[in-house]
Amino acid sequence: MKEYDAVIIGAGACGLMCSVQAGLLGKRTLLIEGNDKPGAKILISGGGRCNYTNLNTSVENFVSENPKFLNAVFSSWSVDDTINFFEQFGDIKGQEKTLGQLFPTTNKAKDIVALFTKLMFDTKQDIWLNTLVTNIEKKDTGFEVTYTSDGRSSTIQTPKVVVATGGLPVSKLGASDFALKTARKFGLDIVSTAPALVPLTITGKDADWYASLAGNSVYSKVSNQRISFEENILFTHWGLSGPAILQISSYWKPGEEFSIDLLPKFKLETLIKDERNQGGKRTVGQLLNDYFTKKFVDALGKFLPIQLKIASLSKSDAKLIVDFVHNFKVKPAGDKGYDKAEVMRGGISTEELNPRTLESKQINGLYFGGEAVDITGWLGGYNFQWAWAAGYAIAQDL
Repeated sequence: MKEYDAVIIGAGACGLMCSVQAGLLGKRTLLIEGNDKPGAKILISGGGRCNYTNLNTSVENFVSENPKFLNAVFSSWSVDDTINFFEQFGDIKGQEKTLGQLFPTTNKAKDIVALFTKLMFDTKQDIWLNTLVTNIEKKDTGFEVTYTSDGRSSTIQTPKVVVATGGLPVSKLGASDFALKTARKFGLDIVSTAPALVPLTITGKDADWYASLAGNSVYSKVSNQRISFEENILFTHWGLSGPAILQISSYWKPGEEFSIDLLPKFKLETLIKDERNQGGKRTVGQLLNDYFTKKFVDALGKFLPIQLKIASLSKSDAKLIVDFVHNFKVKPAGDKGYDKAEVMRGGISTEELNPRTLESKQINGLYFGGEAVDITGWLGGYNFQWAWAAGYAIAQDL
């Protein structure tokens, strides 16, 4: 059996980058993947287009008990490094869509994966697909990795191990708790995990109202006491989704309420006042129809006097309308779980890892990167930027 500088477990964004960067340094790695092809999550990201980084990346775009941990990693691998890497090795140029989100100009996620598979071949890195790692044991000379393939169990010896098996979302793509189990086995602290960037559910008396609006998208500002996001929300049969909801979900805890400004670019109080000055002949519903779909305005009729003419509005009615539209309260029942989540929040505590190399402080030669670590990016390419940077940082130390 060949000798390797390291065995990397998980051929996602972090594992692929780690293998390739190690190869570019003249090292030999073995990348082990449970799926029948590498980059499963890359291939479905961004609807198959792959939002591979974000031009606005900073530590403020990440949820963690210690986001400043990222300073060291991002100082060694920046957004510019990501852009240059894909241009240099894959002739993949980026185009900005919204809010700094960068996609390949080809809009094909498979181009990203193809770059890595080609570079692995060029640098003579090995990859085993349809192979499941079941155990890692520390030995005097390094590690013994137990794996199964074609129903048979075997072991391989290696001086270093990189665990880049991701988090708990999406099980059909091979997600598992292997990284967390491994960390616990070696006595590493775990920050409590939960689904993140995930749709939220509504139950109870208002559930039918939300369901009746399924498919309606409204540009909004969603806020809680910690943060706010201004993007679209999407009403669904089960509750709420859309970019702004996915973003706030990373900062939401069960039982909490948050507010939605359904008209963040306008002041409804001023619009009503201007309408009054023009005679106020239109109804509340007609005014709102200028900014929302008819279906949405009709649904608001459950809570607001949309049939009243603006001229007839009392101060209390006007205040009710303004408060409702600009401060719509939502108290979700829960979320759609790991299978509908983009990522996992929480994970292996950053206190357990060297911030420059991502090596375990307790177990020499054992590295963790990507989603399994307590680093959770916002929607929009931030998690990929963390994964690339983590893979690069680890490779420098193998």
